[in-house]
Amino acid sequence: MSFAKIYTRGVFGLDAPSIEVEVHISQGLPSLTIVGLAEAAVRESKDRVRSAIINSGFTFPIKRLTINLAPADLPKEGARLDLPIALGILIASGQIPSIPSENYEFIGELSLDGQLRAVSSTLTIAMASEQQQRALFLPCHNADEANQLRNLEVYPAQSLKEVCNHFLNINKLQKLTKTKSILFQQEDTLDLIDIKGQKRPRRALEIAAAGGHSLLFRGPPGTGKTMLASRLPSILPPLKETERLQVASIYSIAKKSYQFGHRPFRAPHHSASHIALVGGGSSPKPGEITLAHLGVLFLDELPEFNRKVIESLRQPIEEKEVTISRASSQITFPASFQLITAMNPCPCGYAFHEDNRCQCTPTMIRNYQNKISGPMLDRIDLHIDVPPLSSYDLQTTIATESSEIVRNRVIKAYELQLSRQNKPNYMLTPHELEKYAPLDDHCKKIISIAQERLSLSARSYHRILRLARTIADLASSKHIASIHLSEALSYRSPMQ
Repeated sequence: MSFAKIYTRGVFGLDAPSIEVEVHISQGLPSLTIVGLAEAAVRESKDRVRSAIINSGFTFPIKRLTINLAPADLPKEGARLDLPIALGILIASGQIPSIPSENYEFIGELSLDGQLRAVSSTLTIAMASEQQQRALFLPCHNADEANQLRNLEVYPAQSLKEVCNHFLNINKLQKLTKTKSILFQQEDTLDLIDIKGQKRPRRALEIAAAGGHSLLFRGPPGTGKTMLASRLPSILPPLKETERLQVASIYSIAKKSYQFGHRPFRAPHHSASHIALVGGGSSPKPGEITLAHLGVLFLDELPEFNRKVIESLRQPIEEKEVTISRASSQITFPASFQLITAMNPCPCGYAFHEDNRCQCTPTMIRNYQNKISGPMLDRIDLHIDVPPLSSYDLQTTIATESSEIVRNRVIKAYELQLSRQNKPNYMLTPHELEKYAPLDDHCKKIISIAQERLSLSARSYHRILRLARTIADLASSKHIASIHLSEALSYRSPMQ
């Protein structure tokens, strides 16, 4: 047989489109041509494949070889195509029997001696293979990651020779047995019990966790803003299995380490660029907002970020996704993150402090606070002042509530939202708010007065209703009462 077809997968954004590796051997001067929009790493594979085939005990055909990577308009990158190319050559040259290619997919980088090396984006590829109901042959180093999928047959191999022997019925590869998933909710090392005092900020953190709301901590240095933010993941509801796989897939694409089962917590430095935060590049890769998908994005020292970087968050906060456009393609990354920010009240950090140590002028304070635009502040649900701790608060040994206790209340409120509207409160549309967060006459009067005094925008109005709905859920109340609405309004205080 002079023709062979092998299935593999590429990576485009967060998708793993199918690629057909077609190999044709014909008479003519010895050559190897790869067509199909192959990038440098793929074009270089012909040298790796040649050495791997010879060092695995096979013969490299001294004929004219044409390798087509279909579809031709899809860019092909990475060394994961080495294994399917080598198998295609061996099948087309008759050295191993033809296989039912529609039942299998292959990925793996080859070393010169025929050993298989680990590749990236394995989980994303494995999820696509599972959907197509094809078995996946891959390097042993990637086997555990792919084996998290319940309905996928995984065949790990250490070398090209082992894969060939499998189809020659010599030392068949063993299908990996399904073990208990490692994607479980592990215990958090950071706990709210470490936070002394700060009852109001703790309450705001609980509300934010229960409804998925964004939050801004304001206060002088050393009051616990960062400590509070870093403990938010410890009180969030656990991820579902499909959500865990989705997050793990994002980190697999981005080639980042990820602690399975945990909600992501990303805290980029204030020197981060627009592309680092949103994503991009010549071959678009996910940025921090996508790495924080279904988790927390914490921006400490918010005014120190470049204003362009901060403003780039406005659309993703609303739409929960970000679209990166290039001349040749357009890629959409998920970005359903929970935004937590922290800032000082002035450049030195001690404005409005009782010891009057701040030497900043009113103009300096105003310019510092104006680094954050009104439209951006309008998209943050809770604005919380974090005051300095007294010596009594610091020295007290009275235990505060642990994250486990608070998480139980959060989960109860979260499950109440899902049972009522099948989505968390932060995702409610204005039309859905009329149905799930109606106000009685007394509440309507309260919010009308607040809207006039605080000059609330329509966006702020709806965000306050979502916030009040969450506060009512934490109190196990079916309806929003005036006490719930008043508390929600108290979290929208303007800058001092």
